[in-house]
Amino acid sequence: MLLSSILLLSQSCITRKDISYFQDISDTLSVQPITHNFEAVIQAGDLLSIHVTSLSKEASSFFNVVGETTDQQVANTYLVDAIGNIEMPLIGSIMVTGKSTQIAKNEIKGLLEKYLVGPTVNMRIRNFKVTVLGEVLNPGVYTIPNEKITLVEALGLAGDMTIFARRVNVLVIREESGQRKFVKLDLTSKAFFESEYYYLHNNDILYVEPGKGKFASVDAWYKILPIVFSGLTALGLFFSRITFP
Repeated sequence: MLLSSILLLSQSCITRKDISYFQDISDTLSVQPITHNFEAVIQAGDLLSIHVTSLSKEASSFFNVVGETTDQQVANTYLVDAIGNIEMPLIGSIMVTGKSTQIAKNEIKGLLEKYLVGPTVNMRIRNFKVTVLGEVLNPGVYTIPNEKITLVEALGLAGDMTIFARRVNVLVIREESGQRKFVKLDLTSKAFFESEYYYLHNNDILYVEPGKGKFASVDAWYKILPIVFSGLTALGLFFSRITFP
C-alpha cells in the first residue's frame, strides 16, 4: 500500500499530453513533403579519412601512407586546420571547409589526375559526433559513421527521453560561421520535421530539460520519506516488543 502510494504520487503530475510525440498527426494517413535534405559539410577541426586508388597500386600507395593511428585500416587521416586546409603529398594545401565530402573528394580527384591514371578518392569525416544531455536514458557523446543523423535518431541512440523530459522545449546548440546558435524545438508537433534542425550537424549538442513532473517527483519523495522512516521505526518497535516481552 505504501509503495503504491509513493508511485502514484511521484507520477501524478505527468499526463499523456506531456510525454506523447507528434500529437497533431491524424489517425488516418498523413503525408508531409520533405523540405530539407542534409549533406555533411567539412569544418575546421574535422578529421578526414582519405584513401586513394588508381590503375597503379604502387603509385597510389604514395598517397596512402598510414598516419599516426592504431587503426591500420584507415590510411591518411588529415586534420583540417584553423583556416580550413589539409596538406596532401605532392598536391600541397587544399581548402576543404564549407564543402561536402563529395565535392571535396571530386576536387582532390581532379588534382590527382596530374600524377595518377584513373584515380578514385574515398573520403569521410571520422569525428562526426553529436552530444545528447539531460533527461534521456543514456546521455553521452555519439560518433556517427555515416555523417548523417536526425534529432529523433540521436534521441534513440541515447535511449529516448525519460518520462520526466520536457518535449516542447528541446534545445539544440550549434556552432557555425563563427556563431553559437541556440534553438528550441517542440517535439509534440509534426512541424518539427520541417525544421532545418531536424538533421543534426557535426558537434551539435542536444539538451533535453526536465519538466515539472521531475521536480514534483523529487518534492514528493522528500514529503514521503519522513512517513516511511516513521513507519519503519514503528514496525521495529512493534517487533522488538514481540521478541523481547
